[in-house]
Amino acid sequence: MAPADTLSRTFAALADPTRRAMLARLARGPASVGELAEPFDMSFAAVSKHLRVLEGARLVTRGRDAQYRPAMLNARPLQDASAWLGDYRVFWTESFDALGVLLDDLTEAGPDDLRPDDKKET
Repeated sequence: MAPADTLSRTFAALADPTRRAMLARLARGPASVGELAEPFDMSFAAVSKHLRVLEGARLVTRGRDAQYRPAMLNARPLQDASAWLGDYRVFWTESFDALGVLLDDLTEAGPDDLRPDDKKET
C-alpha cells in the first residue's frame, strides 16, 4: 500500500469520535468487543463495524484465544500520521512567528505611525 493510501485510511478512521475513543481505550491495553462497547449506546455489531474500519487502517489488530478475540492498538500508523503532520509544523511555526512580529509592531505603533489611507477621517 502506498504511503498516501495508508495516511488516507488512518485519517478516515480517525475522523470518527467513536473510533478515536476506542483507540484511547486500547492505548490502556487489549479489550474485547464487549469492553469497547461499554461506554457507548450501540450494539456489538456497530462496535464490530468500527473495529473493522480501524483494522482496515491497521490501527487495530485482533488476537485469537479460543472464543476471546481481544482488539489491540497498533500505533505505527499514528506515528506515520504524526510525522506527516510534523512536516507542516515548521510552516505553522514560521507563520505564527511572523504574525506575532506583526502584532507586536502594531501594538508598539501609535496612531501617527499608521499609513495615511489607514486613518479614519473625522
